[in-house]
Amino acid sequence: MTKTEEEYKKIIAQSRGLFSKKMKDYGSAWRILRLASLTDQIFIKAQRIRSIQRNQAQKIEEGQASEFIGIINYSLMALIQIELGIAEQPDLDMDEALSRYDEKIKTTFTLMQDKNHDYGEAWRDMRVSSLTDLILQKLLRVKQIEDNQGKTLVSEGIDANYQDIINYAVFALIHLEFKS
Repeated sequence: MTKTEEEYKKIIAQSRGLFSKKMKDYGSAWRILRLASLTDQIFIKAQRIRSIQRNQAQKIEEGQASEFIGIINYSLMALIQIELGIAEQPDLDMDEALSRYDEKIKTTFTLMQDKNHDYGEAWRDMRVSSLTDLILQKLLRVKQIEDNQGKTLVSEGIDANYQDIINYAVFALIHLEFKS
Protein backbone atom coordinates (compact mmCIF):
# COMPACT_ATOMS: atom_id res chain seq x y z
CA MET A 1 0.00 0.00 0.00
CA THR A 2 1.32 3.44 -0.94
CA LYS A 3 1.73 6.28 1.55
CA THR A 4 -1.26 8.05 -0.02
CA GLU A 5 -3.47 4.98 0.24
CA GLU A 6 -2.49 4.49 3.88
CA GLU A 7 -3.13 8.15 4.78
CA TYR A 8 -6.40 8.12 2.79
CA LYS A 9 -7.66 5.10 4.72
CA LYS A 10 -6.81 6.74 8.05
CA ILE A 11 -8.80 9.84 7.11
CA ILE A 12 -11.74 7.74 5.96
CA ALA A 13 -11.64 5.72 9.19
CA GLN A 14 -11.96 9.00 11.14
CA SER A 15 -14.80 10.18 8.90
CA ARG A 16 -16.61 6.83 9.10
CA GLY A 17 -16.20 6.80 12.88
CA LEU A 18 -17.95 10.17 13.15
CA PHE A 19 -20.64 9.07 10.67
CA SER A 20 -21.27 5.96 12.78
CA LYS A 21 -21.55 7.98 16.01
CA LYS A 22 -23.98 10.42 14.38
CA MET A 23 -26.03 7.49 13.08
CA LYS A 24 -26.30 6.29 16.70
CA ASP A 25 -27.37 9.76 17.84
CA TYR A 26 -29.72 10.69 14.99
CA GLY A 27 -30.41 7.56 12.98
CA SER A 28 -30.79 8.07 9.25
CA ALA A 29 -32.77 11.33 9.52
CA TRP A 30 -30.55 12.62 6.67
CA ARG A 31 -32.42 10.29 4.30
CA ILE A 32 -35.21 12.89 3.98
CA LEU A 33 -32.82 15.51 2.58
CA ARG A 34 -33.12 16.35 -1.08
CA LEU A 35 -29.90 16.39 -3.05
CA ALA A 36 -29.93 20.19 -3.27
CA SER A 37 -30.10 20.38 0.54
CA LEU A 38 -27.04 18.17 0.87
CA THR A 39 -25.23 20.25 -1.74
CA ASP A 40 -26.05 23.39 0.25
CA GLN A 41 -24.80 21.79 3.51
CA ILE A 42 -21.50 20.96 1.82
CA PHE A 43 -21.34 24.46 0.34
CA ILE A 44 -21.79 26.01 3.80
CA LYS A 45 -18.96 23.90 5.18
CA ALA A 46 -16.65 24.78 2.28
CA GLN A 47 -17.46 28.49 2.65
CA ARG A 48 -16.67 28.28 6.38
CA ILE A 49 -13.31 26.67 5.61
CA ARG A 50 -12.55 29.43 3.14
CA SER A 51 -13.52 32.04 5.73
CA ILE A 52 -11.21 30.43 8.31
CA GLN A 53 -8.40 30.38 5.76
CA ARG A 54 -8.90 34.06 4.95
CA ASN A 55 -9.54 35.49 8.41
CA GLN A 56 -7.30 33.35 10.60
CA ALA A 57 -9.53 34.32 13.56
CA GLN A 58 -12.67 32.36 14.29
CA LYS A 59 -15.40 32.48 16.91
CA ILE A 60 -16.37 28.80 16.80
CA GLU A 61 -13.66 26.43 18.02
CA GLU A 62 -14.12 23.75 15.36
CA GLY A 63 -11.45 24.19 12.73
CA GLN A 64 -10.92 23.20 9.13
CA ALA A 65 -10.42 19.49 9.81
CA SER A 66 -13.90 18.93 11.25
CA GLU A 67 -15.43 20.82 8.34
CA PHE A 68 -13.53 18.72 5.78
CA ILE A 69 -14.77 15.58 7.54
CA GLY A 70 -18.29 16.99 7.30
CA ILE A 71 -17.78 17.55 3.58
CA ILE A 72 -16.71 13.93 3.16
CA ASN A 73 -19.69 12.57 5.08
CA TYR A 74 -22.31 14.81 3.47
CA SER A 75 -20.90 13.94 0.03
CA LEU A 76 -21.19 10.24 0.83
CA MET A 77 -24.77 10.81 1.97
CA ALA A 78 -25.42 12.53 -1.35
CA LEU A 79 -24.01 9.56 -3.28
CA ILE A 80 -26.29 7.26 -1.29
CA GLN A 81 -29.26 9.55 -1.99
CA ILE A 82 -28.49 9.47 -5.72
CA GLU A 83 -28.63 5.68 -5.62
CA LEU A 84 -31.64 5.22 -3.31
CA GLY A 85 -33.64 8.37 -3.87
CA ILE A 86 -35.06 10.50 -1.09
CA ALA A 87 -37.02 8.81 1.69
CA GLU A 88 -40.07 10.24 3.43
CA GLN A 89 -38.89 8.83 6.76
CA PRO A 90 -35.55 7.56 8.06
CA ASP A 91 -35.27 4.08 6.59
CA LEU A 92 -31.71 2.83 6.99
CA ASP A 93 -30.44 1.04 10.05
CA MET A 94 -26.83 1.36 11.14
CA ASP A 95 -25.59 -1.75 9.32
CA GLU A 96 -27.25 -0.82 6.02
CA ALA A 97 -26.05 2.79 6.20
CA LEU A 98 -22.46 1.77 6.95
CA SER A 99 -22.54 -0.87 4.21
CA ARG A 100 -23.64 1.74 1.68
CA TYR A 101 -21.06 4.21 3.04
CA ASP A 102 -18.33 1.59 2.57
CA GLU A 103 -19.54 0.77 -0.95
CA LYS A 104 -19.46 4.43 -2.03
CA ILE A 105 -16.06 5.09 -0.47
CA LYS A 106 -14.62 1.99 -2.15
CA THR A 107 -15.65 3.34 -5.56
CA THR A 108 -14.34 6.81 -4.68
CA PHE A 109 -11.05 5.36 -3.41
CA THR A 110 -10.58 3.49 -6.68
CA LEU A 111 -11.21 6.72 -8.60
CA MET A 112 -8.58 8.44 -6.45
CA GLN A 113 -6.05 5.68 -7.17
CA ASP A 114 -6.66 5.94 -10.91
CA LYS A 115 -6.44 9.74 -11.02
CA ASN A 116 -3.49 9.77 -8.63
CA HIS A 117 -1.65 7.41 -10.97
CA ASP A 118 -2.38 9.57 -14.01
CA TYR A 119 -1.64 12.91 -12.30
CA GLY A 120 1.42 11.72 -10.36
CA GLU A 121 0.18 12.91 -6.96
CA ALA A 122 0.15 16.54 -8.10
CA TRP A 123 -2.20 17.32 -5.19
CA ARG A 124 0.74 16.96 -2.78
CA ASP A 125 2.16 20.20 -4.22
CA MET A 126 -1.14 22.03 -3.85
CA ARG A 127 -2.15 24.27 -0.99
CA VAL A 128 -5.11 23.42 1.25
CA SER A 129 -6.66 26.71 0.15
CA SER A 130 -6.51 25.57 -3.50
CA LEU A 131 -8.21 22.29 -2.60
CA THR A 132 -10.90 24.32 -0.84
CA ASP A 133 -11.38 26.43 -3.97
CA LEU A 134 -11.67 23.29 -6.11
CA ILE A 135 -14.33 21.93 -3.75
CA LEU A 136 -16.28 25.18 -4.07
CA GLN A 137 -15.94 25.08 -7.86
CA LYS A 138 -17.25 21.50 -7.94
CA LEU A 139 -20.17 22.54 -5.73
CA LEU A 140 -21.06 25.38 -8.09
CA ARG A 141 -20.99 22.87 -10.93
CA VAL A 142 -23.26 20.51 -8.98
CA LYS A 143 -25.69 23.37 -8.29
CA GLN A 144 -25.81 24.17 -12.01
CA ILE A 145 -26.41 20.52 -12.90
CA GLU A 146 -29.16 20.37 -10.27
CA ASP A 147 -30.71 23.50 -11.79
CA ASN A 148 -30.57 21.69 -15.15
CA GLN A 149 -32.53 18.77 -13.64
CA GLY A 150 -29.42 16.59 -13.66
CA LYS A 151 -28.82 16.86 -17.38
CA THR A 152 -25.42 17.64 -18.87
CA LEU A 153 -24.35 17.93 -22.49
CA VAL A 154 -20.69 16.94 -22.27
CA SER A 155 -19.80 17.04 -18.58
CA GLU A 156 -19.58 14.35 -15.96
CA GLY A 157 -22.58 13.93 -13.72
CA ILE A 158 -23.31 14.94 -10.16
CA ASP A 159 -21.96 11.70 -8.71
CA ALA A 160 -18.51 12.21 -10.27
CA ASN A 161 -18.37 15.73 -8.82
CA TYR A 162 -19.24 14.44 -5.33
CA GLN A 163 -16.50 11.82 -5.66
CA ASP A 164 -13.98 14.52 -6.59
CA ILE A 165 -15.15 16.63 -3.64
CA ILE A 166 -14.56 13.70 -1.29
CA ASN A 167 -11.09 13.13 -2.70
CA TYR A 168 -10.15 16.83 -2.48
CA ALA A 169 -11.36 16.92 1.14
CA VAL A 170 -9.31 13.83 1.97
CA PHE A 171 -6.24 15.38 0.33
CA ALA A 172 -6.74 18.56 2.36
CA LEU A 173 -6.98 16.51 5.56
CA ILE A 174 -3.83 14.60 4.64
CA HIS A 175 -2.04 17.96 4.29
CA LEU A 176 -3.44 19.18 7.63
CA GLU A 177 -2.89 15.98 9.61
CA PHE A 178 0.22 14.44 8.09
CA LYS A 179 1.95 17.66 6.95
CA SER A 180 2.60 16.13 3.53
